[in-house]
Amino acid sequence: MSSISVIIPAYNRRHTLPRALASVMNQKRAPDEILVIDDGSTDGTTDFLRSDFPSVRCLTQENKGPSAARNTAIQAATGEWLAFLDSDDEWTRDKLMVQEDFFKAHPHFLIAQTDEIWIRNGKRVNPMNKHKKYGGWIFDKCLPLCVVSPSAVMIHRSLFDEAGLFDESYPACEDYELWLRIAARREVGLIEKKCTVKYGGHADQRSHEFPAMDRFRIRALAKILESGRLDEGQTMSALAMLEEKTRIFLAGAQKRGNQSELEESRAQLERIKGKVQARA
Repeated sequence: MSSISVIIPAYNRRHTLPRALASVMNQKRAPDEILVIDDGSTDGTTDFLRSDFPSVRCLTQENKGPSAARNTAIQAATGEWLAFLDSDDEWTRDKLMVQEDFFKAHPHFLIAQTDEIWIRNGKRVNPMNKHKKYGGWIFDKCLPLCVVSPSAVMIHRSLFDEAGLFDESYPACEDYELWLRIAARREVGLIEKKCTVKYGGHADQRSHEFPAMDRFRIRALAKILESGRLDEGQTMSALAMLEEKTRIFLAGAQKRGNQSELEESRAQLERIKGKVQARA
């Protein structure tokens, strides 16, 4: 297998970066390069990295969000394969090794993820069934919620040429939007070994910053439906999910008395249904 670049976006995560970086540096299959993208941190992240982790490539930019940070690193990385790690997560020592073995055994796959261990507020928890991971042609499984984890995934860089980079206009659910594009085109490999440790429950998680996250998923569903890239089965599945999520979102907008949200969401749904019917 060719070279592997590890990409870690970071915004004011100096307190968790040592754990994430230690898990990368302790890999049985060492990465060929490690890139940390300081996304406009104000906690001294860059100085800390340069003094304590001089072997890490530290890229800096003004604060633009995780999509822009990942895209900056994707374009700067030299590896043929790209593995992403959120700055508050970590890997088991064999994570890169088992993914490398998977791709050697399954050369037609360009993307694969491992299973995960979940830690919430310092305690291990079992993910709910709706977060279960699947392998193969999983487009339909990607529609309700994000079932591909950035910290668990490895991607061949050619897949970004094919499907595009992260959409930087999304302040949240940017990974959900990308996985829809990728899963519509390619099989996603699943390694049923828990090699990724995801930490949650802390106050600076982006999911706490943006309530009503489904509004970004609705936007992503609308985008891929309007792209015209889905086959008939994918189109029907995505449209059904868009209608369901829009119905729930409209009920919330009505409860909030937000007339502009109501009108905009209804108009978007009717526009997309009209386009789908015109292509049928």
